[in-house]
Amino acid sequence: MSTTAATLPPFPTPLDAYPPVPGGLLETLGERIAVNPFNAVATAIFVLAILHTFSAAWFAKLSHNVQHRADHRAAALGRPSRPSVLAELLHFLGEIEVVFGLWAIPLLIVMVLWVGWSTATHYLNDTVIYTEPLFVVVIMAIASTRPVIVFAERALQRLANLGKGTPGAWWFVILTIGPLFGSFITEPAAMTICALLLARQFYDLDPSPRLKYATLGLLFVNVSIGGTLTHFAAPPVLMVARPWGWDTPFMLGHFGWRAALAVVGATVIYGLIFRRELRQLAQKAPAPDIEQPEIPDDGSAPQLLPVPFWLTAIHLFFVAWTVINAHHPALFVGGFLFFLGLVRATTPYQSQIELKAPLLVGFFLGGLVIHGGLQAWWIAPVLASLAETPLFFGATLLTAFNDNALITYLATLVPDLDEPLKIAIVEGAVTGGGLTVIANAPNPAGQALLGRFFGGIQPLKLLLAALLPTLVAVVMFRLL
Repeated sequence: MSTTAATLPPFPTPLDAYPPVPGGLLETLGERIAVNPFNAVATAIFVLAILHTFSAAWFAKLSHNVQHRADHRAAALGRPSRPSVLAELLHFLGEIEVVFGLWAIPLLIVMVLWVGWSTATHYLNDTVIYTEPLFVVVIMAIASTRPVIVFAERALQRLANLGKGTPGAWWFVILTIGPLFGSFITEPAAMTICALLLARQFYDLDPSPRLKYATLGLLFVNVSIGGTLTHFAAPPVLMVARPWGWDTPFMLGHFGWRAALAVVGATVIYGLIFRRELRQLAQKAPAPDIEQPEIPDDGSAPQLLPVPFWLTAIHLFFVAWTVINAHHPALFVGGFLFFLGLVRATTPYQSQIELKAPLLVGFFLGGLVIHGGLQAWWIAPVLASLAETPLFFGATLLTAFNDNALITYLATLVPDLDEPLKIAIVEGAVTGGGLTVIANAPNPAGQALLGRFFGGIQPLKLLLAALLPTLVAVVMFRLL
C-alpha cells in the first residue's frame, strides 16, 4: 500500500468500526446511516441499477420502435435508412451487461464529491477485487473455442445417444451433466459450454417462448447449485471455503448429493411438463453440426480442418491452468495471452475466437463488485439477525438482488456463526442463484450467449421460470 493510501481514512467504513446499538435491526441500520450517510446514497444508487436491469427489455423495445420510425421517415423522404442516435442510445441502455458499469459513473461522481478523489480512486483501484470478473472473461473465452466445444459435445453426445440423440435427450443431458460438471471445471466454464450447446442443439430449433424461458431458468438454477460438489468451483463456495475450513469431502457430504438430486429432479419435472413439445422438436430440421465449417457468405475462407487430439489436449490444459490459478490473475491472464498465440498459430482448426460476450460479462461483474462492496453495512447485520431457517430464505432472497458470492463473503465477516448457520447461508445463496441475471456470476455469461433467442431477456419471466427449480432446491437442501 502506498504512503498516500495509508493516510486515507478507511472507506467504506469497516464493519467493526460501527458502535454496538441496543435494539433491533432497524435501529442498527439507522445508526449506521447516521455514522456514514453515504451508506444510504450508495445503496440508493445500487437499487436504481437493479431497477434498471428489470427495465432493460423496455429500453430495447423502445429502441426498436424509435429506429422503425426513423426508417419510415427516411423512406417517406426517399433517403437511405441510417442508424438513429437516439435508438442506439436506448439500445445501449437496454443491454443488461452495461447496467452496473453505467451506474458506477454516478456512484463515482457522488463518491468523489463525498470523500474526495484520492479516497474514491483508492476504493476502486485497491479495495475492490476484480479477480472474479477477470477469471470469468478468460475462462469464457477459452471454453467457447472450437476444440473445447467439439470435445464437450462429443462427450455429451455419447449420453444423448442413449436417448437416440433427440433434442429432448440433448436437452436433458446438457441441463444435468453440464451443470454438475461445473464442480470440476468451474461454474463459468460450465455455463459457457452448456449455453453454447443449448444454442446449437435446442434453441436453434425455435421452441416456444414458454419452453425457452423454462430452459433458461432451469439452466441458471442448475449451474448455481451444480457447482457445490467441490470447494473450488462455485464462486459463493470459494468465498467461504478457506475461512471456514470447508473441503471437497465436506461439500459432498453436506451439499453435493443434495445438489445432484435437485439438478436431476428439477430437470425431470420440467421434462415431464414439456414432454409433448420436446417430442415435437424432433420433427424439425436438426441443429447445425458443430463440425461443419463456418464459412462467410462470399465463400472465400478455407474450410476448417477436423480438430486433432493434440490440440484438444492443449486447450484442456489451458482450461485446467486457468481453473487451478483462479485466484492468481497474473498467472491465468498470462496463460491466456499464450493461449491467444496458440489459437493464432492453429487457425486452420479454429473458428474465430469470440471476445465480445466475455468482455461484456466481465464489465457486468466488474460493475457489480464496485456496487456490492458498498452494501456490507446492511447485508451483514441482516444475516446476523436471523435464525437458521429464516437465514436460509433471507440469503436466497438477498441473492436475487446481489451476487451470491458477495452474500457468502459478508457471512464470513459475521462473528461466532454456528456451523448450521454457515451451511444455511451457503445453501440459500446457491439456491437463489438462478432467480435473476445478477444472482450468480456465471448467469451473465448465459444471458450473453443465449439472449439473441429471446429478443431481450425479460427479468420477470426469468424469475417465474426459475421458481420451480428453485423450490426443488429448497426441498432438497432444507428437508433432506
